[in-house]
Amino acid sequence: MPRALVEKSRPEAVAARAPPRAAVPPARPVPATRRPRWGWRLLRMGVIGAIWGSLLLAAILLWFTHDLPRPDAPLAQLRRPAAAVLASDGSLLATQGDLFGEVLRLRDMPAHLPEALLAIEDRRFRRHFGVDPIGIARALWSNLTAGEVVQGGSTLTQQLAKNLFLTPERSTRRKVQEALLAIWLERRFSKDELLEIYLNRVYLGGGAFGVDAASRLFFGISARRVNLWQAAMLAGLPQAPSRTNPRTNPEGAMARGLEVLRAMVEHGAITEAQRAAAEAAMALPPRPGHGGGWFTDWVMETVADRLPELRDVTIRGTLEPRWQNAAETRLRGLLEREGLRGNIGQGAVVVLDAGTGAVRAMVGGRDYRASPFNRVVMAQRQPGSAFKPVYYLAALERGTTPSDMVADGPISRGGWSPGNGAWRARGEISIEEALAQSVNTAAVRVMELAGGVAGARAMAARLGIRARLPGNGSLALGTGEVTLLELAAAYAPMVNGGRRVTPYGIRQVVSDGRIQPLAGATPVQVVGEAEAAQMRRMLAAVVARGSGRAAQFPGLAVGGKTGTTQDYRDAWFIGYAGEAGATVIIGIWLGNDRGEPMEEVRGGTLPARLFREILEATR
Repeated sequence: MPRALVEKSRPEAVAARAPPRAAVPPARPVPATRRPRWGWRLLRMGVIGAIWGSLLLAAILLWFTHDLPRPDAPLAQLRRPAAAVLASDGSLLATQGDLFGEVLRLRDMPAHLPEALLAIEDRRFRRHFGVDPIGIARALWSNLTAGEVVQGGSTLTQQLAKNLFLTPERSTRRKVQEALLAIWLERRFSKDELLEIYLNRVYLGGGAFGVDAASRLFFGISARRVNLWQAAMLAGLPQAPSRTNPRTNPEGAMARGLEVLRAMVEHGAITEAQRAAAEAAMALPPRPGHGGGWFTDWVMETVADRLPELRDVTIRGTLEPRWQNAAETRLRGLLEREGLRGNIGQGAVVVLDAGTGAVRAMVGGRDYRASPFNRVVMAQRQPGSAFKPVYYLAALERGTTPSDMVADGPISRGGWSPGNGAWRARGEISIEEALAQSVNTAAVRVMELAGGVAGARAMAARLGIRARLPGNGSLALGTGEVTLLELAAAYAPMVNGGRRVTPYGIRQVVSDGRIQPLAGATPVQVVGEAEAAQMRRMLAAVVARGSGRAAQFPGLAVGGKTGTTQDYRDAWFIGYAGEAGATVIIGIWLGNDRGEPMEEVRGGTLPARLFREILEATR
């Protein structure tokens, strides 16, 4: 082989003749990426979290919903309850409820009735899903900026859910249940159907459920024919049906109605001219009255929360027609004879069974048809000297006796010196005589024997007076404000052996043939029998020879205490009549609603005389 070919075949030679190249570093192994591993981990954690989150959410929902009522059950009860109120002798006093109303569709009502409700209660009703986050946020902001609760965030559907299914309990759990039920209602019914259910079911005061029953009760017409201002007044009732009841608080009802009319203008439901015309026409007409109207209203307010459950009911009350008729006619006659001359605009009478607290008669004013406001249970007035027996009883408990002597001369406490009117000081008089003659300076000293202001307030609470009483010496002269009903009930332990009674007006409720007794609470012994007997004797002395002589009634054991406030703004007589075991308490107040002074009308004059006249009418 030629040498040249041999050299060509050698690798060395080939390499020697090849052009030089840059050195190439050896390839490194590429590490495996970690992204797929972390992705799987995140996916797995997400799945596990979703599972546990679902379980936790299910547990929370189960806790909130395990005791929810069946939503279809209340909706099946289309008929609202009816109530008949009977006197103690079985005579009919009143009927309320479905006996006056009917279930109406939206097309049966004037358009301004549902519009008034939406304007004041839920302007976004047709745009939310049962719960309104925007409304809740707006309410939270309003409450935070005002520093107090001034606006609520509940929708109309939430209110319906609460009224249909839930109790009035205030708790986070109940609010969540309310929201869940509201969402269910929105899915189950159309907006118009929800509005119809609400308007036919909502409680509007005075025992009336639904707009038709309320319209007939307050205006004497069907809800089909209510005008604009009547619709506004009805729409304003759900927020506080007792406080804005047109029968018991006409001024409050009209003020709320005006508020609704302004809301309708803001909502664009009516014009300013329509609002002004409605405001000018707003006037509650007098309604036909009946004996015991105030009593019936009071009873219905106490039993109204039972009506949706009991359906149709018959309520047997404690009112006795002979006492009611006597109290009504004699009060009206006195005001007609003496009202103008004495500048007396109003009066009130209540008759209680001293042993049980059963209300035998209740006259809340001069004329129920003109003014159904109940001055027996709603008007708070200063009782004057009619409060004195409260702390005289406390003094007896501390060892004072009716025959003990007390100074009746001038007295000064902290720069305050009570007067005695025409009483001429004798130096000392007995405790019994101090009460009989209603001597103020002696009364202040007796209150000190009773433990001062604290002792008087403690005894008042034991006797059943819940009113907030002043914390100074003027309490001795009755400067606190009380209702006639609670003051009359406070006298019961003084004449029944020391047992506190709770006034009540319902004996039993009958529904679907079932009798549910609702007698008052069992009397509670709050003072000793000996002290109560001494107090009864002292009250008898007031009538026998003291400031209450006009109340004397031959042949019947009577006693009581007079009361007159500054400038003759109030005149009281709280008295008892009858023997132990068959005693009634008769409480009487005369005055004016706005506190105008009367013409020297004292508790020992017209009120004491009215006490006697009522007794005469029942013999």
